[in-house]
Amino acid sequence: MGGASSEREEKVSLELTEEILQSMEVGMTFRDYNGRISSMDFHRTSSYLVTASDDESIRLYDVASATCLKTINSKKYGVDLVCFTSHPTTVIYSSKNGWDESLRLLSLNDNKYLRYFRGHHDRVVSLSLCARKECFISGSLDRTVLLWDQRAEKCQGLLRVQGKPATAYDEQGVVFSIAFGGYIRMFDARKYEKGPFDIFSVGEDISDANIVKFSNDGRLMLLTTSDGHIHVLDSFRGTLLSTYNVKPISSNLTLEASFSPEGMFVISGSGDGSVYAWSVRSGKEVASWMSTEMEPPVIKWAPGSLMFATGSSELSFWIPDLSKLGAYVDRK
Repeated sequence: MGGASSEREEKVSLELTEEILQSMEVGMTFRDYNGRISSMDFHRTSSYLVTASDDESIRLYDVASATCLKTINSKKYGVDLVCFTSHPTTVIYSSKNGWDESLRLLSLNDNKYLRYFRGHHDRVVSLSLCARKECFISGSLDRTVLLWDQRAEKCQGLLRVQGKPATAYDEQGVVFSIAFGGYIRMFDARKYEKGPFDIFSVGEDISDANIVKFSNDGRLMLLTTSDGHIHVLDSFRGTLLSTYNVKPISSNLTLEASFSPEGMFVISGSGDGSVYAWSVRSGKEVASWMSTEMEPPVIKWAPGSLMFATGSSELSFWIPDLSKLGAYVDRK
């Protein structure tokens, strides 16, 4: 692990500032998709990225060399959400065929299913893996959140919800949250059956929860909703720190947002396809990038890196344009 963390520190040696964020632009695009990208995930410690697309493909990329290493087709089941396990070539994904809601553990190396996780009876809309243990949680339109161990086919626990759930583990894997109906419920991962130890409100916004996430240091969390709101909260006190507003989205789509690695900025898609960035400290918008697409992109910041990725009908890697930062570079 020592090597990986020192590498990461080097990567972030150029500290992310508003100036650098404003200079960011698309450095590389992959246009060979035949459908919209529905989900993507960066591996925590390698330079790999995985995408899932409506063209029923799962694709593995090496971000460091900007190459697509592998494409696997899931024609029988379709693919909707995808997440890496701790292993850089093993993923868990949800299907998109309307008749089989099982989750699948797939080895990308040899295209083999290692396990099926059966239990949901409607589309899975949220999937979050624990960073520390081999656990994960899934939320479904069947109004359940299921807790799983990657080594077992049957779910280890079930929580009922009253709406479309969004779920997330914190980086330590100690706490997980479930959001729906204008509230975020906080659970101790070891004693979840006792119910939430805290419930946070996001005010008047009771539209569908889309994505809930913790910052890397665990101090902040964000919740996106279908009305086009991105709420940022203090994850210990539950205080609502700020709400950013973008164009609303239709119910079958997902508004995604992501913290930058040190938690200073939030980037987000929008119902009109644009991408926005805000400063967490000031609550102000610091950058925006317009788009010709009319649906929200999936968007994720690369761990410990000055790069984020967006997925729509194509996959784009965004990096700072250092030529725009002439004064900045001269100062170094």
